[in-house]
Amino acid sequence: MTLPELIRFYQDLSPDSVARFPEFYSENAYFKDPFNEVHGLVAIQRIFTHMYTQVVEPRFTITGQVADANGAMLVWELSYCFGSWGKGETQIMRGVSHLKFDADGKVNYHRDYWDTAEELYMKLPVIGLLMRLLRKALAA
Repeated sequence: MTLPELIRFYQDLSPDSVARFPEFYSENAYFKDPFNEVHGLVAIQRIFTHMYTQVVEPRFTITGQVADANGAMLVWELSYCFGSWGKGETQIMRGVSHLKFDADGKVNYHRDYWDTAEELYMKLPVIGLLMRLLRKALAA
């Protein structure tokens, strides 16, 4: 597996291609994001499968990368729509994935960093209003 192949996998990710994770991730890989922390390929696949039940047409675009032989940092944008509300408007979430590779070149560590307040909560109906008011109150 090469980094360009992995990036293409993320950018082409679909409900069907979640089955291809074993090509890119080790069996005991670790994954953490603001909502999940799991070990194991099956658990990681479950998280990405679940994403397709929560939002409509999620799509990753890798906008930057820093890499060496042991890992990479990928800067990404996730575009998606909320199914039941949000007026069908496309939303954008920005984040970074820190990846580490094992001796076989597969991902064995995947940590996503993104700001849940700005990138998600502020876009929700009631919570968003409260978050925006709090942000305004705390701003200099």
